[in-house]
Amino acid sequence: MFKGFVGETMGSLAHKIMLDKNIYCELNNVTIPTPDGTTQIDHVIVSRYGIFVIEAKNMNGWIFGNEKSAEWTQSFPGGKFKFQNPLRQNYRHTKCLSDFLCIDHSKLHSVVMFWGDSIFKTPMPENVMDKGYTSYIKNKSDVVFNDDEVEQIVSAIQTGKLARTWSTHKQHISSLKERHDKQKEQPVEFEKEEPTCPKCGRDMINRTAKSGANAGKQFWGCSSFPQCRGIVNI
Repeated sequence: MFKGFVGETMGSLAHKIMLDKNIYCELNNVTIPTPDGTTQIDHVIVSRYGIFVIEAKNMNGWIFGNEKSAEWTQSFPGGKFKFQNPLRQNYRHTKCLSDFLCIDHSKLHSVVMFWGDSIFKTPMPENVMDKGYTSYIKNKSDVVFNDDEVEQIVSAIQTGKLARTWSTHKQHISSLKERHDKQKEQPVEFEKEEPTCPKCGRDMINRTAKSGANAGKQFWGCSSFPQCRGIVNI
């Protein structure tokens, strides 16, 4: 929780220093009600160029992941840690906020920012970054809202968001637990896309064993073979 708070604080500070407050209106730690509970967003920046929904990650170590994976990997001396794909996490945030405001989802921009001493070890989409945060936001130049609409959106968020209290925090944690418990009860559906290598995080290729006891059987092999020999059974 403390590391998350530090990441959010650093993000807020960057906004205040680098973004013109007359153009970009920032709201931090926004918790809004949803049909199945609540969702909490680190930063929301409203401008005439759209609504930027920002997920802040304060992490160290090597980061492996791709846009399609359900989980990404944080690797550091002493072990590895799996965490939810922040793009999927933030997609829920953008959808919930879009529904909450009754605004077309295409007018919201998802941004994931990593703070701390993390290093990306796999190529990342342009909206996932560890630098150039505010430059990415300012590069969006297509006007989608007029000034009156910007004021109305900010007012709607400020009026409709839940108060920043311990009670709201507990409500959000309870909502997360309930939603995750429901997901565990549902049958597992395997993705058709290629998995990510468990050893290095790169994409995998469908291969067929040519010899040995498993000759003729298919398996997923790391695309960087022979440098990496990670496999996943089919």
